[in-house]
Amino acid sequence: MSIDSSVTEPRKKINLRRPDVMEAVQAQVLSHYRSELVENIRANGGVLAAGDLTVKLAKEFGFCYGVERAIDLAYAARKYFSEVSPHTPIYMLGEIIHNPEVNDQIRNMGIQIIAHKPTDDELARLQKGDVVIIPAFGTEVGTRKKLEAIGCEMVDTTCGDVMSVWKRVRQYSKENVTSIIHGKAKHEETKATTSQARAYGSGHYLVVFNLAETDYVCSYILNGGDKNEFLKKFEGAYSAGFDPDLHLLAVGVANQTTMLRGETEEVQRRFKTAMQKKHGVENAEKYFRFFDTICGATQDRQDALEKMLVQPPDLLIVVGGYNSSNTSHLAEMGEAKLPTYFIKNATKMESAKLIIHYNQHIKAEEETSNWLPEGKLTVGITAGASCPNNLIEDTIRRLFELRGISVQQLIKN
Repeated sequence: MSIDSSVTEPRKKINLRRPDVMEAVQAQVLSHYRSELVENIRANGGVLAAGDLTVKLAKEFGFCYGVERAIDLAYAARKYFSEVSPHTPIYMLGEIIHNPEVNDQIRNMGIQIIAHKPTDDELARLQKGDVVIIPAFGTEVGTRKKLEAIGCEMVDTTCGDVMSVWKRVRQYSKENVTSIIHGKAKHEETKATTSQARAYGSGHYLVVFNLAETDYVCSYILNGGDKNEFLKKFEGAYSAGFDPDLHLLAVGVANQTTMLRGETEEVQRRFKTAMQKKHGVENAEKYFRFFDTICGATQDRQDALEKMLVQPPDLLIVVGGYNSSNTSHLAEMGEAKLPTYFIKNATKMESAKLIIHYNQHIKAEEETSNWLPEGKLTVGITAGASCPNNLIEDTIRRLFELRGISVQQLIKN
């Protein structure tokens, strides 16, 4: 399918973005995810206060354009095919975005969820003409080819920023440059990107998660090391046939689009420095490539939180899916400065005495007692690019409710 949000068949092209479809779809999407309360607060400087409680919203948070587009296309596919071919199954590869409430809505519309990388049994269920929605993260090259071979209709919602990364790593592959991808090796987006590095059959990649792994690789580039130890350390994070003694001669840095910009820039700087030391500054361009591929919306949300933290509130609430990379980085930023609670929805604030929140370090929820102090208090709120505004509204309402204040009364006043 082309990027113009159409589904391609041998004899016709279906435009899911035609006005009659999108008008109905956008009304439905707004009914599910919009928040008039959040819009009003934003219009009034992002602050709502009553009694001793002040809530401050980060300047940028919540759905980005790419997420909105993906959701619109999923809803449009449901509407279009239910009208023209109501018995045609519609499948989603994994999650449309990393937010459980949104994915539940997708299921409730009758869209069946299969694995992001479908199993043989799942592929066997698919038939020619079945509709398959590719999520905002994209999908692996091999998966797309299998779906094309079956004859599935594909609705591609892949984010444009992700496709920019794919273009970059394909170029690295053509130049016999190994892609060093700053990201999470098991993340759907990174898996899709690494498959692009192999699109021409001869490319290689290595995924580094953090600066410690970056330093390890840079040291190997400069000093050599134990190859078996290297391969064991990065097992599952490099291409088939990858040999650090051969494939680290020339490298190009790319990234999962939702990583911290500052960390990606530091990964790039350290690899550039290593290549300059190994090959000489005058030869570095021959052996090193870099292109900024951080998502603009991700950066906007990080910048907005950073600005909020200059004069930090008393505590921070980060709302979003626990498997959302861009949301998790916002929580990391908060944790470095003040008490921070990463929750998927307002129900996790059980009382002023108890909150259940996600601890990224142990990858599990945990309980914190006496988390909402009495007296004068300012609470900051932010959310990742996959979190809808209605969940932000629920969070705001719950905070004031825990102080015995009706938000509805505040609005009336």
